[in-house]
This record gives sequence, structure tokens and C-alpha cells, in this order.
Amino acid sequence: MAKKKEKAGKPEEPLKLFYIFYNQERWDNWIGTLRESSFEPCDDPEEMPEGYTTLYNFSMDITLAVLKIIRLFQNGRYTSDDALEKIQQVESIVMGEAPQDHLEEYIESLQLSLLVLFAGAKKFLDGSYATDLKTLVKDGKKAGEEDLEKALEIAADIGANVINGSSCCSKYLKENIEQPGLFDEWLIEIESMGEAIASLKNFDEEAGEGS
Repeated sequence: MAKKKEKAGKPEEPLKLFYIFYNQERWDNWIGTLRESSFEPCDDPEEMPEGYTTLYNFSMDITLAVLKIIRLFQNGRYTSDDALEKIQQVESIVMGEAPQDHLEEYIESLQLSLLVLFAGAKKFLDGSYATDLKTLVKDGKKAGEEDLEKALEIAADIGANVINGSSCCSKYLKENIEQPGLFDEWLIEIESMGEAIASLKNFDEEAGEGS
């Protein structure tokens, strides 16, 4: 008599991590640091003012926080729903009201640039995005400032591709670009996303560890 087959066990669920990738305190600390930084030109014309260096590091800190969540999704530590929820938590902090002082224009510029980070991450999690980068860049530049909603949609597709391992976007940016349009700003952010992803190649956060 044949033995009854044992019931297959339930698929193992992703390990739940109770790690805070980004919170209001972290945002407020960066704002405080930025407020103390000078945006005045340096004596050395080749040197970037302290404020802009801080702003860049501020932006990269947010970019890394979001992409760590994506990396854990890729490693099977989060479901897509878990990852999306955590990304939205970061987004709600970053896209809040800008300070009502001299930092307002800098923070609003940062927020505009980071729109593509969150849109691209969501596209990647959803899995529905176009993959022809050359055509996407061409269409995005064409949409430009005339249709920002469409331009962001296209930029998000490019961002999702970069998260998935594609290379972009320095070759599509003009050298010494003095007045980049918003789509160009998004391409610059996507380039930063690519750099951040490379730095997270071996990242796999353990529960309880800090970044």
C-alpha cells in the first residue's frame, strides 16, 4: 500500500525586520546641519560651497535609505507590499512641508529631484515599466517642461531600469550643463541612484542593526 504523501509545508515567509530606515528625527537633523552650512561661494572657485556639499550628502542619505529597502525586497527579506509601505513612510517625511526660511528653495529643489527616486522605486516593485532606455530618454527630453507628469512617468521607468541593473544616464547629459531642466535633474538623480546601488551590492541588513 502506497504511503500517503506528506502535506507540503507552507512557503517560508520573508523574515520580518524591525529596522527604521528613515524617520523624522533623521530628517530634522539633516535640516539642522544644512541650516548651519554656508551657501556663500568659497575663496577657491574650484571648491563647492559647504551648503551644496551638505545638500548632496543629504540627498544621498535619502537615496540610500530607499534603495536599502529595495535591496531587502530583492533579497527576499521583504514582500513587495512591505517594501512599498516602508518606501511610502520615507516619502511622507521627505515630501512634507519645506522649512519656511532661507532653506525653503533648497529643500523644494531637493524634493523635486527626489520625485524620481520614489516613483522609480514604486515602478520597480510593481514590475511594469518600459525598458528601451534610449527611447525613454528621447521621449523624456521631448516631454521636458511642457508635460512634467509625462516626463516624470518616463523618468520613473528609467529609474526602475537602473534599480534592476541597467546603466544610465551620464552619456545622456550634456557636459558642463549650466541650466538643466527638470528632466535633466531627474537623470542626474538616477545616476546617483546607480552609484548608490553599486555601493549596496553586498548589503543585507540584519534585524536590529543600524546603517
